[in-house]
Amino acid sequence: MATIEIDPRIAARGYAHPESLVTTEWVAEHLNDPNIRIVESDEDVLLYELGHIPGAVKIDWHTDLQDPVVRDFIGPEQFAELCSRLGITPETRVVFYGDKNNWWAAYAFWFFRYMGHGPLSIMDGGRKKWEAEGRPLTREVPTYPRTNYPVPKPNPELRALRDEVLAFIGYRDRQKVAEPRGALVDVRSPGEYRGELLHMPDYPQEGALRGGHIPGAANIPWAQAVNEDGTFKSPEELRQLYENQGVTPDKEVIVYCRIGERSSHTWFVLHELLGYPKVRNYDGSWTEWGNVVGLPIER
Repeated sequence: MATIEIDPRIAARGYAHPESLVTTEWVAEHLNDPNIRIVESDEDVLLYELGHIPGAVKIDWHTDLQDPVVRDFIGPEQFAELCSRLGITPETRVVFYGDKNNWWAAYAFWFFRYMGHGPLSIMDGGRKKWEAEGRPLTREVPTYPRTNYPVPKPNPELRALRDEVLAFIGYRDRQKVAEPRGALVDVRSPGEYRGELLHMPDYPQEGALRGGHIPGAANIPWAQAVNEDGTFKSPEELRQLYENQGVTPDKEVIVYCRIGERSSHTWFVLHELLGYPKVRNYDGSWTEWGNVVGLPIER
């Protein structure tokens, strides 16, 4: 793999993998770089049409990343087709950005990494910072020559499934038989963690039949990792945030939220910015756990 250019403004901060993050300035300087594909992925899937970074393409997390029938993301063949359609090769550096402090940009980053794509970055501060700085937006949808992206081999070490989470917290056949193997982090709001809410405040309270959290999970809301302008906090601040709650780099870590996007944000912080070696995202999250008959819940 070719050496990835590191944004010197990010390198100066001291993150473990500075190549995974770029500033809005760096993106503005690389708008016409043919080796880079800028991708917008938002919670509000209509935002791209209202205006996006010049040259950026859109990935809709509903229709592009999710299987239309089974509750799961798309498979390797569909991923190869998506990349081919967007003009992405295995060597293309994909730079994600989006709304909501990059929730779905982080999900897309995690998913591309799961599918084995190498050069990936997130634009620090996301769409909010780009707009706040008065940088250009366009409604012109670009087209790029189709590529022939090979079918990848996924990396299962980045994903946790429900039964793996059960075993991780020491359960077998729905009975507690052992101590947890590592740190489990619930990144939702405190109200969701306590079981008072089924969704974030100001969202429809639906999606799960029971509220609460997975036994043993620490509540470290994703938002504690970002500054007011949406950029990520310093490595020192992030290490203090997680280590003070026992989430240390020597442990296996599983993160979860409601449907996997907020936890992707925290996965990015721990795995990419702090360099924790063993971090998995339980993307089934609370909308799976809170609906399954007989699974243990704490409040």
